[in-house]
Amino acid sequence: MNVQSSRPKGPAVFLDMDQQALDDAYDQEVYAPNRVQVVARRHAASERARSRLGKPQRVAYGPTEIEALDIFNCGIRNAPINIFVHGGAWRRNKAADYALIAEPLVRAGAHSVVLDFINVDEAGGDLFPMYDQVRCGIAWVARNAETFGGDRNRIYVSAHSSGSHLTGCVLTRGWREENLPSDVVKGAVLLSGMYDLKPVRLSKRSAYVAFTDRMEQLLSAQHHLEGLNTPLVLAIGSAETPEFQRQSRDFAAAVKAAGKPVELIEGEGYNHFELLETLSNPYGLTGRAMLAQMKLMSKFE
Repeated sequence: MNVQSSRPKGPAVFLDMDQQALDDAYDQEVYAPNRVQVVARRHAASERARSRLGKPQRVAYGPTEIEALDIFNCGIRNAPINIFVHGGAWRRNKAADYALIAEPLVRAGAHSVVLDFINVDEAGGDLFPMYDQVRCGIAWVARNAETFGGDRNRIYVSAHSSGSHLTGCVLTRGWREENLPSDVVKGAVLLSGMYDLKPVRLSKRSAYVAFTDRMEQLLSAQHHLEGLNTPLVLAIGSAETPEFQRQSRDFAAAVKAAGKPVELIEGEGYNHFELLETLSNPYGLTGRAMLAQMKLMSKFE
């Protein structure tokens, strides 16, 4: 899809993109006009998942109301754990919107934990509170796994979009800030993430994110690969924006060049929002990768 072909091109702002092209490359709806329909499907699927799995256990990991997580328990002691970190351009969504991710995990014998955390608008344009809360939520699971029957030595993470951005930061530097083992997360499947904030800062997202040099440096996972000790699966869709494809490709190349385990997978014909749907399908592109990374087989009823 070429959304830029019918207009004159302006001065380059980043790589070969002018301001409009860069803005469009960080605006998912330009490349995924069916976002509203896909989100409606996700919400409906999450309602169905809750009806089958039952209401999750809601546990606080921090002092404010939003600092809580939903635990879908598989009923097995010492079972592996998967923590999901949602996206939403840093601005929207909540844990309840993602119960559909839990079902294949629970059926396969794993506990599913879905994080809630502040959004950037509530944080006054600052990404650090979001990062801090995601880091604290993952740390809570690591320290309290046994309280809900989880195995702290088999913690995995999955994430999407801006959630993948925040998770990448935790995996490269957050574990050290929490005094956790360097390999506390045994594997991660990160969908459609951002790992270098420089071009994002130049885009129209700067209208609601108060980017600073410190934020760009500290919250760009690609700048902190020395701290990465978690095997990664990075996923993109062929119908994603060009920047979201490039971000994952460049991050995968950098991780590989650093001598660390990484796999890049691409879903043909999927846009940014459709790709997430494959995570809730044990036979989908990313759902299969998630279960394989955890060495699990799904059992659907």
